[in-house]
Amino acid sequence: MAENKSSYSSMDHLTLDIYKKIFKINRPMKVKVVSGETSLSAMTPIPPVNNPDFKVEKIYKITYPFTFARILFNTKSFEYYYEVIEPPLSYRMNQILKDVYTSLNQTLKYEWYLKTSTEKERYLTESVQKYLESRNIHIAPMDMERLFYYVKRDFVKYQKIDALINDENVEDISCDGVNIPIYIYHKEYGSIKTNVIFHDDDELNSFIVYISQKCMKQISVSDPILDGTTPEGHRVQATYAREVTTRGATFTIRRFKEKPFTPTDLVKNHTADPEMVAYLWLGVELGESMIIIGGPASGKTSTLNAMTIFIPPAAKIVSIEDTREINLPHQNWIPGTTRSGAGEKSITGKASGEIDMYDLVRAALRQRPRYIIVGEVRGKETYTMFQAMATGHTTYSTMHAESVKAMVNRLENPPINTPRILMTALNNVIIQTQVKVRDQQVRRIKEIVEIVGFEPETNELITNVVFEWDPKKDKFIFKGHSYLYDKIINLKNWTHEEMDMEFERRVNVIKYMAQKNMTDYRDIWKIITNYYRDPNETMKEIMKELKVEEE
Repeated sequence: MAENKSSYSSMDHLTLDIYKKIFKINRPMKVKVVSGETSLSAMTPIPPVNNPDFKVEKIYKITYPFTFARILFNTKSFEYYYEVIEPPLSYRMNQILKDVYTSLNQTLKYEWYLKTSTEKERYLTESVQKYLESRNIHIAPMDMERLFYYVKRDFVKYQKIDALINDENVEDISCDGVNIPIYIYHKEYGSIKTNVIFHDDDELNSFIVYISQKCMKQISVSDPILDGTTPEGHRVQATYAREVTTRGATFTIRRFKEKPFTPTDLVKNHTADPEMVAYLWLGVELGESMIIIGGPASGKTSTLNAMTIFIPPAAKIVSIEDTREINLPHQNWIPGTTRSGAGEKSITGKASGEIDMYDLVRAALRQRPRYIIVGEVRGKETYTMFQAMATGHTTYSTMHAESVKAMVNRLENPPINTPRILMTALNNVIIQTQVKVRDQQVRRIKEIVEIVGFEPETNELITNVVFEWDPKKDKFIFKGHSYLYDKIINLKNWTHEEMDMEFERRVNVIKYMAQKNMTDYRDIWKIITNYYRDPNETMKEIMKELKVEEE
């Protein structure tokens, strides 16, 4: 751990009573600026910005009262900068912390890795207390909490990047080597540099080994590439030392969101409008198969998670992913993930015990699901997935492609090799993109395209664009006709007026959830379930509540 030689002596000797009062503060915090310094927590004072080129854009808590994030804007380079602020340690406390680390490294045994996080934290607390008592070291209460923060951070949590892992605004964390600042993808500011740096090879290599252990995997000189998932569900890709990356070890972590993306989030973030979300709702209920395509970090999986909440409550679902990202409220759901094997790969290209996407898709067909969700298709499992569509299974997936034409090219060619005629089993293609709108990095559903049929003479798919995003006005446009509406009209023997009424009702439900800022998927799930059970009564309750609020 790099030394923090900052000294905040005024904070070192606060009484226990003051300390307890600080920790009883549960109300929302307000940023208060005092003589160039922002005061949010006595535990972690926010230092002043000494560089006149930097302007403070935002400060917010990560884990109060220990860690905060400060977003700075460089007025010369016009770049944002992310600063992690952690509890300061005086020179004396730094020395004590080093000695504690040395003692713990000598006493921790193999059984340490078999303990749960709670057991580890309890063991560390007891060990540190015994160490300090045995050497008659007296520390002020607040300094003791700071000491425990760093010990638990480095032995149980995620060490230097723990604050980044805990920041819900951070989507990706990327380290490109030694002495290179870690970059993050911030949901508000895009890709920005941080003040977190691994200063030498030993420090970074040690962290790579540490995180591989968290993923229950091994990484070494002989096997220097790691793909894994942490216990919390974060997706990790890492390389060890300078074996395959010349600037030192690297890692990329895709944070797992405990709160899944919801239809309300789609509307609030203007990724789609209520009409588009209502259209997806109708398609999901009817059992229309869909693929979401787009470039990297365009929000494909988030949209997939948002629309699958519309799957009827009793329907059986099987999801298949490399790393767990889909999160559903349904009970009748089997979440499946791939598994890496052990030892060298055989002539089949797989190691002993390896379970890949193809294996899971084949297994899913024997589980008689109504809906199959495949996290991302890229190999031979895609052909099996399209066969499942053709035999009546509703399938949802994501894929890297920028247009329907690019998607078809990828599907037709190796290693997927799906015949074009089989693609007619697919009903909808949702094209998603990441763009800049008014200097902000945003995600938009660019088009929703229906696959209508196949023209044998030209060997082309017949498509119909239902919704389209207008980049000039940043608005979504309904193109005038949908074959999905025609299917529903024929299936339910409705008139066009009845179809319009049903669509409008669902649009109002989506607008209501957005107006109520309903982002918890369990609350949304309750409304959708009630709507499936009794749509008229659900609409009455919604309109009644809105009327009361207006009055």
